[in-house]
Amino acid sequence: MTTTATNSERHDGASPFRGLDLCAAIGLRVRLGGRGPAFEQDVWNFADASDLAAYMAKPHKRWNFGAIRNPVWRVVAKEYLVALLVPSHDAVCELPAAYRVARTVPGCVNKHYELIRWFNWLTDQGITELGQVSEHLCEVYIAERRRGDGKSLGDRRSTVNSAVQVISGLVQYHALFSADRLPAGFLPFGGKAAAAVAGLKTPIENSTPVVPDDVLQPVLAAALYVVDVLGPHVVELNTHMRAERARIRTLPEPRNPGMGLLRAAIEQRVVDGRPFSRIPHQVEQIVRRTPAQPDGPLADLSLRDVAIDAGFGHFRTEWLTQLRPALERAVPLVGVEEPLGRDAAAVARADGRGDVAWTVPLSDRHARALTDVVRTACLLVIAAATGMRSSELFELTLGCRLPPEEKAPGMRRYRLAGKVIKHRGYGGEADEWVVVAEVHRAVALAEQLLGEDVEPGMLLFGRTSFKNTYGTFRRWVSGPAGDRLGLAPIPDRKVELRMLRRTLAVGIAYRPGGLLAAKLALKHISVVTTEGYAGRPGGVQAKFLAEVGKEEQKRNLDVLIEEMTNYRNGIRPSGPHAKNLLEFFDTVDGKLTDEQRAAPKIVVTVQELRGMLSKRAKTLHLGVANYCWFTDPSKALCLRLAGTPDADKPLIGMCDSARCPQATHHPCHRQVWAQAVESTTVFLGNLSRGQKAEKSRLGADLARAKRVLAEIDANSGTASTDEV
Repeated sequence: MTTTATNSERHDGASPFRGLDLCAAIGLRVRLGGRGPAFEQDVWNFADASDLAAYMAKPHKRWNFGAIRNPVWRVVAKEYLVALLVPSHDAVCELPAAYRVARTVPGCVNKHYELIRWFNWLTDQGITELGQVSEHLCEVYIAERRRGDGKSLGDRRSTVNSAVQVISGLVQYHALFSADRLPAGFLPFGGKAAAAVAGLKTPIENSTPVVPDDVLQPVLAAALYVVDVLGPHVVELNTHMRAERARIRTLPEPRNPGMGLLRAAIEQRVVDGRPFSRIPHQVEQIVRRTPAQPDGPLADLSLRDVAIDAGFGHFRTEWLTQLRPALERAVPLVGVEEPLGRDAAAVARADGRGDVAWTVPLSDRHARALTDVVRTACLLVIAAATGMRSSELFELTLGCRLPPEEKAPGMRRYRLAGKVIKHRGYGGEADEWVVVAEVHRAVALAEQLLGEDVEPGMLLFGRTSFKNTYGTFRRWVSGPAGDRLGLAPIPDRKVELRMLRRTLAVGIAYRPGGLLAAKLALKHISVVTTEGYAGRPGGVQAKFLAEVGKEEQKRNLDVLIEEMTNYRNGIRPSGPHAKNLLEFFDTVDGKLTDEQRAAPKIVVTVQELRGMLSKRAKTLHLGVANYCWFTDPSKALCLRLAGTPDADKPLIGMCDSARCPQATHHPCHRQVWAQAVESTTVFLGNLSRGQKAEKSRLGADLARAKRVLAEIDANSGTASTDEV
């Protein structure tokens, strides 16, 4: 049913928000000397707000309500947004249906645009008062938004959802508006929620995919190569470019120089064998239309560089006639080449096939593009190895590298200082990330790429469109430059920062105790979030854990097949459970032999072997120094020590594998035990005579470690001629 508001129903009083300082009301700090927007202004400019996240684009900080053609509705739009931003205001608190959680400035940007679009569409339909809006009119508007620019419905659902939210919001807050309002009782879309109108369904799992291995491997390999090998050369090139530009600015203006000086400079190039510089691309189209630019063999020649060689700031047009003969003789002898990166140093190719110059000669434009490629490589290394959100990456500033901490000889801990933005209020909260050395080097390189005119707190990456910069990086790696350097091409598939974050989360969670480690590394509020990126028990987290369990089972099968292969090659396990494991291998070997005798045509494949080993693989748990075959919980030493004999998993961190009847040692564990022997020996040697109890305990540990090490060595050297 259509409802129309009468003039008596309109509320033409003053706005409850008049004179409101928006930044003060929202809780945003303003830079010294700056000012925030006031409610009455038709343009709200948040550019001076210092607490907004760095990833927020400058255009999104400037809200132009003047774009709404009906001045009455500008007030309505501003009141609606203030109600969302400041729900604690007295006028908003009185509304029973108002949201009580404050929306953020970035979260209201799209609502601001939707309001402009909706109100101007009403104006185009001849509507002058909100009381004239009908349910049919709302349906027509949403139908137009749904069609959009011809994209499919699936691509327009979020757009439709945003449009419906704004219309429903104007109904929800109608009692607040002072200039115009929708009629009381107006119920568009039959009272359905915006998501239902748009056809959106609440996802039951995290829809962000991981980066496939065939994409991740060449991306990270290329990024690390660019950072470690090319990065220092690009920094040196940028330093040279800045110094050269500074030198040219000091050159005098040409007045009446003799042609002899210019001819001498041309001849000196021939003597030195230096090619002339090619005309810069950015001025090529302009200069080709001027009489000063020669044609023929001199068409690509940069005349300005000819003047610079002679010590002048620029080339005068009247010189060309007198210098043409000398130039036409010199150019065929030395040629014309891009000015930067000549005589580049040799570097090792990424594929190990010899050395190659780190770059071919570059123009100024291509040198800047190469700098962007290196900066993107830094961003990729940091994102992939830390799992930082995009908001956290773009908050990294000059000086965010903290001094390395020497934890032990040859062992350093690297940390970055930054901010966590998500769920931490305006401005975020200062935090630190423990990172690997590769990330520390990438941040150092990104700082050097900022150049010389830098200030403390300057952003490393600024407001960057990762989609565009990654596309440039991928094309460079997959193009002639990457091929010349031996880089593997990167498949043309989507890679996003959030995909790198999810890939790291899955990779960490794959390891024992990985969920808690991922929660700490990714700075999630709750480990439940880590289990599935914000899911319900039995929903996303169950699916996520099932994925992890599936991967663990696959890994365990691979480990068991490897040990079966070692068994056939005469390499035996050691440890208390070794006899049971060998009996299991004998049984499997016997079954395979019996099947071959009964059916000679059967080919025993790896898949058949996996089927026979799969049940046993479910009992395998990997420890740092042993394998635990958790076949009988009542025999698990760790559970008996912990007083939890009914647990369904071992406490692998408490394992005493030299005594536990379900533990085995293998050649892959030798290094751990060898290090234990070495470190325990050093500790024993440092003890004083009075530390008898400590000496006794360490002596027992050393004897045990030596015994385990000897057993591993003895069984690894056992020869066997058994054949399947």
